[in-house]
Amino acid sequence: MLSPEPIDSSQYSRIVLLTGAGVSAASGLPTFRGPYGLLQDDVKWVSDAENLPACLPGLWQLYGGLRQQALQAQPNLAHTAIATWQQQWGDRCSITLVTQNVDGLHQRAGSQNVIELHGSVLRSRCTNPGCSSRPFEDRQVPQAEVPCCPICQAALRPDIVLFNEPLPVEGQWQVKRSLRDCDLFIAIGTSGTVSPAANFVRSAEYAGARTILLNLTPMQPPNPYFKEEYIGRAEELLPILLGCQG
Repeated sequence: MLSPEPIDSSQYSRIVLLTGAGVSAASGLPTFRGPYGLLQDDVKWVSDAENLPACLPGLWQLYGGLRQQALQAQPNLAHTAIATWQQQWGDRCSITLVTQNVDGLHQRAGSQNVIELHGSVLRSRCTNPGCSSRPFEDRQVPQAEVPCCPICQAALRPDIVLFNEPLPVEGQWQVKRSLRDCDLFIAIGTSGTVSPAANFVRSAEYAGARTILLNLTPMQPPNPYFKEEYIGRAEELLPILLGCQG
């Protein structure tokens, strides 16, 4: 299969990276889609905001387990390649890192200012709209009962975006602003089928950016806005593409 050539980073000034579950697979975390992914029929019900609050016990059972896995996982070579690349080039160009992942591994690898499109499983937030509390870092793994807000005692939920729930407004605004004039767009380890992230490449291509997809399997159907596609594991291909091999 075609192997990528290292990018000449000096040729670009406004870069956007989009990462999906394939980036964290080598760290032992499950993908969301696919035959062995988290997205099964029962998961769809507990992950739907329209089923709150009835789905909270199942939601915590699912994401409490994922929180425990995320806390035990370690960043892999894909995460560290991105963090190293940002450290090497971040003072010379704008590098926006957008992730669909909720595991916090980019930050643990050293990446800064990560836009978490789907939230973080390592945070909790109150379900009471009138509560004064804000989402907070939470490493507690609930067992049999739904945890309660420390301020108002209402039920807590993982601070992740569920189906039928809007993405964070500030995150969307930051992404749109970065795509308006980007000159390099790279999507890594993502199916490319979840909106609005699936449309980011179109915006980047419209701005005249070089567009690259790295994924374990080819995109079906192909997305014409990706002009380059490399098939393989993110932890193997990304260090080559970014020139961050050990």
